[in-house]
Amino acid sequence: MLDFEVLAEDISKLGELTENLTVTDLREFTNEMVDMMLAHLRGVTDTDVVFVPADPAADDPYAAAKEDAYQAWTLGHVIVHATASAEESAFLAAELARGVVYHGRSRYETAWQTITTVEQCRRRLEESRRMRLMSLELWPDEPHLENCYTPWAAVGPINAVGRFVLGLRHDYDHLGQIEDCVRQAKIARDSGAGLTRKRAGDFPLRIL
Repeated sequence: MLDFEVLAEDISKLGELTENLTVTDLREFTNEMVDMMLAHLRGVTDTDVVFVPADPAADDPYAAAKEDAYQAWTLGHVIVHATASAEESAFLAAELARGVVYHGRSRYETAWQTITTVEQCRRRLEESRRMRLMSLELWPDEPHLENCYTPWAAVGPINAVGRFVLGLRHDYDHLGQIEDCVRQAKIARDSGAGLTRKRAGDFPLRIL
């Protein structure tokens, strides 16, 4: 696995860490990342998926509704958010690899309120794995790695490989959040407290 800890600390090293990566590497990293997320779901129940954890640092500037901006995310919410971001990176990477000039975002995120079971979480992760791996089949034999754009200043110019890895790095950023959601939900379940806060279904459906 790529050293995502380095990227978490200094995103400007993205180009340096990815310059020699191959499509085969990207396939392997994708499988490893999805497998890690699935491993975090072992022993999880449907109740855990909709449990709303305590998260004093919750701050979502992109929330569709103001009242959701500081709402802690359920496990289901984290899963759909992380997979949507990784898929966006994968499909943007495929376009860059084909020589297409960057022309905007390519994002769709499943409504998190619809994810209420652990089986749905697993299916979403496996579906995302399939989509990301298939996106790599769109790369030409000789990808246009000179085709770059700058997503934000701290990253600098990135090509198709860098764009794909940004999605994996985003997955990595949420691994700890997934682990904490599961930990808090299991503590509440084991203590008999159940859902001490609102269930996911108690919130209005957000169209993303």
